[in-house]
Amino acid sequence: MLVGHLALIVAAIFTGAALYINVAEQPARLSLDDQSLLAEWKPAYKRGYSMQATFAIVGFLFGALSWWLTGRLAFATGAILMLANWPWTIFGILPTNKALMATEISNAGANTRALLIKWNRLHAVRTGLGGLAVVAFLLALSSN
Repeated sequence: MLVGHLALIVAAIFTGAALYINVAEQPARLSLDDQSLLAEWKPAYKRGYSMQATFAIVGFLFGALSWWLTGRLAFATGAILMLANWPWTIFGILPTNKALMATEISNAGANTRALLIKWNRLHAVRTGLGGLAVVAFLLALSSN
């Protein structure tokens, strides 16, 4: 089932990228001073947002198509988990993103650092949703 495998691949790429942000990029960024921290986060966020948003939608579409073709509930579950990244980002993460984007780099301080630490915790939910989608797609592909 090619479409199901594509759903799994996209979910795995999404999850790998999200995990990298949580365990490598963000901790490295936190070693910078407050102004450099924000200066690095802003363009990284803009680039990462479009990549992750695209993978979430494509993973959902492949998962939903796989469910439609096979009727396997695990494909629908994985698809919904991938799609859940959108409302989580809009309602859970976006207020923090807006506060960070509105902060002038020259005004970055302890509050900015605290927001970026919070942002990483919020972003970890995306990593978890992606990981659960990977598990769901693996289960769907392993069932007959």
